[in-house]
Amino acid sequence: MFNTMTLTKAAGAFIGALLFLMLANWGASELYHVGPSGHGDGEHEITQAYTIPVPESEGADAAEVEEVDFEVLLASADLAQGEREWAKCRSCHQLNGNDGVGPHLNGVVNRDKASVAGFSYSSAALDMPGVWTPENLFAFIENPRGYMPGTAMSFAGIRDDQARASLIAFLEQNP
Repeated sequence: MFNTMTLTKAAGAFIGALLFLMLANWGASELYHVGPSGHGDGEHEITQAYTIPVPESEGADAAEVEEVDFEVLLASADLAQGEREWAKCRSCHQLNGNDGVGPHLNGVVNRDKASVAGFSYSSAALDMPGVWTPENLFAFIENPRGYMPGTAMSFAGIRDDQARASLIAFLEQNP
């Protein structure tokens, strides 16, 4: 039989636990407070326990951007590595002429962009003219959303230059 005393006890236990947690949070934040306490006139500098020296840089000119020679990378491409990289693509793309979530990639190298008949491309892909040259694929595979803003492709990209070149060489071998 349902008793109102049981309901009262359960509500009291729940409210008591919440009150305990609130008080414990308040006590811990007062005890382990980091930063200025809010006391004082605000004119005094807050003393830090330690500082980390950071060397001054001379701006963007100091950091040299290493130029990647794509032809050298493509010439030294490893087809076995390309096949391993293909594993990241095959959940959405196929190499058997059938479309999956993405269009099939048979003969994608030097093929017109958004040209697979019957595949429903995003407007970003349809608005991008040109051909999938190895250089275009190299840039696209690095950062698909950066290369083609608005693309429906959710892949984050492959940052390793040699891995991308090996993947492109693998795709060239699958017309």
